[in-house]
Formats: sequence, structure tokens, C-alpha cells
Amino acid sequence: MNILVLGGGDSPERDVSLRSAAAVTKAASELGHTVAQLDPRDDASLLETALAKADIVLPILHGAGGEDGQIQRLIEAAGKPYLGAGVAASELCFDKVLYKKMLLEHHILTPAYEVVDKNGFKKSPLVQRPFVLKPFDGGSSLNTFIVRDPAHLPAGVEDALRSHPQMLLEELIEGTEVTAGVLDQTALPVVEIVPPQGQEFDYENKYNGATQELCPPQHVSLADQLAARQLAETVHLLTGCHHLSRTDIIITPEHHLYVLETNTIPGLTDQSLFPKAAAAAGIAWPGLVKQFIDLATGQPSNRS
Repeated sequence: MNILVLGGGDSPERDVSLRSAAAVTKAASELGHTVAQLDPRDDASLLETALAKADIVLPILHGAGGEDGQIQRLIEAAGKPYLGAGVAASELCFDKVLYKKMLLEHHILTPAYEVVDKNGFKKSPLVQRPFVLKPFDGGSSLNTFIVRDPAHLPAGVEDALRSHPQMLLEELIEGTEVTAGVLDQTALPVVEIVPPQGQEFDYENKYNGATQELCPPQHVSLADQLAARQLAETVHLLTGCHHLSRTDIIITPEHHLYVLETNTIPGLTDQSLFPKAAAAAGIAWPGLVKQFIDLATGQPSNRS
């Protein structure tokens, strides 16, 4: 089978995407397929020809241009089956404001929020208590600030507010952070995220190996783990995701579950959470990539 793997792109998550795509390309090749890897940014002139030659497409692109529906539209225009969420689901999950509105419409807990610019940020009542500030259309914790003491803003907040016309301001929900991947509508084991002592689960600690990623969790009850898995499956279906997704959740000491976001193309590097959860479910990396290929092969090329 001729497989086209897309990796890289032009988002701030480019480096992670390239590493994810390289891992998928290697595994698919070892499974006996003919695999071409292409970067939509650097190889844009080759994309149309590569799509025409491909039997299926595995878009391993994170962030803008990859998880927001843009590349999905191009693949669908070429009439090729592909892995992952369609256009509508990608757009919904990528826009955190639309996503949170959807959660609230279905009575799913999510942190209180407000969309702010640099002036609205200072006036919002949410900054009077611990809060989170992040882009409403990005991922991988880039330009995300967890502020426990509003009187002392971390370096970079003002620069982020200048570089982003609008950002998402959320209340900080205290609790244990977990993530629950879904593979073909079935939740994988929950991963508990434990950042280094006295630090946060920010972009650096997500990829530097300092954060503990516990699967099975050590500080989450079996009942809460089951609830998180069921919640991830529910969100996967409500958003219209296909094949795979990963939903981040905070579990409070009172056992309330707050949904933070859903990634439609989760990281697939050797440090990423989705492969770790799959391994805990007994799905080794080559088998996981085989499932990706099987899922992509069996899907229609045009979906909402």
C-alpha cells in the first residue's frame, strides 16, 4: 500500500510534528508499506502529486494547519481516505471557545473562562484568583501560563498578550491532571501527569522527560479512572472525532472531572502520552501504527 505521511507544517508545534511523523513513517515502512513522508510547508509544490499517488494519508500534523481542518479539506478534495477527525470535528476541537461552549451545552464540567485581549485581561475578575492563560487555537502548552499567584505574573505573559490578539483566560482548577486517549471509540488506560516538584506541566516539562507520566496512575482511584475513560469516550463522540483523540481532564479532590481540551492528532513521539497509554493496553508501537493504517483504510474519504 502507498501511504503518505504528512509531518512538520508551519505551526509552533512543527518540531514535535516532525518527530511524530518520523516515528510513524518508520513503523509503517517496517510493516511492509511503501511510505512517503512530506512536509506541507517545505514541500508544498509536491503535495498535489503526492496525494494523487497515495492510497491513504496519515496527517501527523499538530497545531494550526494540521488540527484545524485545513489539511483535512485538501485531502478530501483529493478524494483520499485519511486518519483522524474530519473537517468539522477538527475545527471544533481546535477552537477552544467553540469547544467549551459545546461541553457546557452537554452539561460537561469545564473551567470558567473568558476570551480576553491585553486590556480585557487586566479587567477580568478571573485574574483575581489563580488562573490559566493560553491561546484558544493552539496546543502542546505553547504560550500557556499557569498562574497561582496573580500578584506575580510570570515572565512572558505580557509578550504573549501582545503576540496573540485574543487569548483564553480560565479559572485554575486544582486537582490531579490526567489524560485519556481514545482509539477507535474505545478509551485507552488513563495516564496521570505529575510535573516536577514545584513546577507546572508546561511546554518544556511536557517534552524534557522531567514530568512523570504514570500509567496506571498512582494517585487516582479506579472509580475516577473509569469515569475519566468514559468521559473521554463521550467527548470523542460528541465532537465527532474519528479513529483517535486524547482528552485532558482535571480530577478534583471532590472527584469532580473537568474537561480541559481534546487533541485530534495527539503527539506520537517516543515521549508522547497516547503511545504510552496504548502500550499499557497491550498495543505495542508497531501494532498501534497498524491500527492507524487499518482505520484510515476503512474510512470514507468525505466526512463532516
